[in-house]
Amino acid sequence: MKICVEIAEAAVRLDELIDLSWRDDEVAICRDGNPVAVIVAIPRTGHGTIDDFLALAAAARPAKSGRTANHEFGLPK
Repeated sequence: MKICVEIAEAAVRLDELIDLSWRDDEVAICRDGNPVAVIVAIPRTGHGTIDDFLALAAAARPAKSGRTANHEFGLPK
């Protein structure tokens, strides 16, 4: 579904609009009825489901190579 939302309404309903983008709805932010921006969901490639997590936990599989978290970015130095 294609959705066009004015900026003020988008500010109030941002959480809902993000959820709509996850469902592959096209969400456009409009100014005076003209689209000026689009909310696009970032693909979740490489992420498992909660069932995958629970299966690993049940198997007591250790974390990879001593890492305590799966962060791409470290803290600022």
